[in-house]
Amino acid sequence: MRTPMNEALIRHFRDLRDGNHGRAVSRDDKERVFVTAVELLDPVARTTLEELNADLLLGTGEVVASGVTRSKEGGLNAMWSLTWPEQRACHAQPIAVVAHYGAGFHHPHLRGNTVGDWPMNIFDAADAQAQIDTLRVIAAGDAHNLVFQESYRLMPAITQRADAAS
Repeated sequence: MRTPMNEALIRHFRDLRDGNHGRAVSRDDKERVFVTAVELLDPVARTTLEELNADLLLGTGEVVASGVTRSKEGGLNAMWSLTWPEQRACHAQPIAVVAHYGAGFHHPHLRGNTVGDWPMNIFDAADAQAQIDTLRVIAAGDAHNLVFQESYRLMPAITQRADAAS
């Protein structure tokens, strides 16, 4: 049995081989697929970030979604961000899940603010739900990298529990 992550890679590689994205061939059709995929991914991305909010930020964070926007270069983007007081105070990037379909890309990808690309092959609700582990890895990678760039003090789960134990 294939894992969802390996299935995503196989679909991604088939798209490259076949010159399509699912059943979409033209850029316009692929953009319509992207918009639908973002809608399907929305509850999964929110769940992923709310899990981090509960565990790492002790509920102090806020999930914000951008919806689909067009980049200056002509691509499409959507971002789900998790912000919290400590992150905003030091002007660090939020933890994020980003869906992007660059102007020169063959098909869309997922990434974080500090974590690189992963295939975005979402054509129905089951495909979106199957990405939850990938989104968890992206968001956890962002959390790790932000602490590495700034400090463990960004994470209330560490500072508040340490303060309580003192």
